[in-house]
Amino acid sequence: MLNSVSLSDGEPTDLGARLREARVAAGLSLRETARRIDVSPATLSAVETGKTGVSVPRLRLLAAELGTTTQWLIGEPASPTTPPRRHGAVVDPVDGTARAWREFPRLDIDPMLAAAIESFVETGYHGATMRSIAQRAGMSVPGVYHHYRDKQDLLVRALDLTMDELHWRVGAARREASTGRDRVARVVEALALFHTHRRELAFIGASEMRSLNPGNRARIAASRNEIQHFLDEDIDTALAEDNLTAEHARAAGRAIATMCTALPQWFRLDGPATPEQIATAYADFALGLLGIRR
Repeated sequence: MLNSVSLSDGEPTDLGARLREARVAAGLSLRETARRIDVSPATLSAVETGKTGVSVPRLRLLAAELGTTTQWLIGEPASPTTPPRRHGAVVDPVDGTARAWREFPRLDIDPMLAAAIESFVETGYHGATMRSIAQRAGMSVPGVYHHYRDKQDLLVRALDLTMDELHWRVGAARREASTGRDRVARVVEALALFHTHRRELAFIGASEMRSLNPGNRARIAASRNEIQHFLDEDIDTALAEDNLTAEHARAAGRAIATMCTALPQWFRLDGPATPEQIATAYADFALGLLGIRR
């Protein structure tokens, strides 16, 4: 039974692509989702890629964890209407609600991961221990190990959280724009807003890639490269719209991305500028670097 679930009428229904779409929209990594429904990441990956099926009880559990319904996962429309899109928002493919890419509500993460993020920022990955993380979280060391295999697992979860959120925010920002110039501006805004509002996560992403094992490093790096590719693509489009040369487009794209990823090194919420002011200024900087009029 490939990527299907047997319903009461016995008909198999493709669901892998929708399951992955719902997971990404919920901001959950494959590993975290698998942990929540008590299966291995390999098993959940096999469901998403069409190599195995999923039982109805586990499908219901997945729907609950991802904030959607079994009907949506198996392709049955929950409503004949589609809610309108708000400015600065993307319509969530899971439940039809609008998620604003410029809004940054408090992260809903478990105490262990929150403690690990604080520890990695404060002492660095190698300075943190599972014992210090457990103490910060108010838990026993065995209690942390019950949820996370080791310190590497916590780091990977933090970076997966970062990349999942960056991808949906950048994607939403790009879909809002109608021209290459506007896409460049909005992508830079999205990057700058994330690296100021989520500066702890962004700081770890910038400083602890070297602490990942080779396999995890390659996977996270590939995810980061995807975002750079989106920015480069939009830069090419924007330059073509203005009939400008693309001789240094790739170097400019790296410079633009780097100025955003450097924000956690100096930005403070209690400083003279707000994240929104920084984001607007950085969008102008990016267009100016490319020689494109705002």
